[in-house]
Amino acid sequence: MAADMRSDKITKEQLQGKLQGFQDGLTSQVEDKKKTLIAVAAAGGVVVLLLFFLLGRRSGNKKRTVVEIRRL
Repeated sequence: MAADMRSDKITKEQLQGKLQGFQDGLTSQVEDKKKTLIAVAAAGGVVVLLLFFLLGRRSGNKKRTVVEIRRL
């Protein structure tokens, strides 16, 4: 029985191979999603800047002071 358990041991190479395969899979998934995430973040930033610009213009038009100059 003890001899059977020794042959079932997990070797360092087996463990490294499995972990390396897992890491390679995750790395490729992250690289694929990275490009999409960057594009979405850039588009979101442009939308936010445009929104702030338009709200600032509207606010400026509401609070604009009209000055009349008359000659005496």
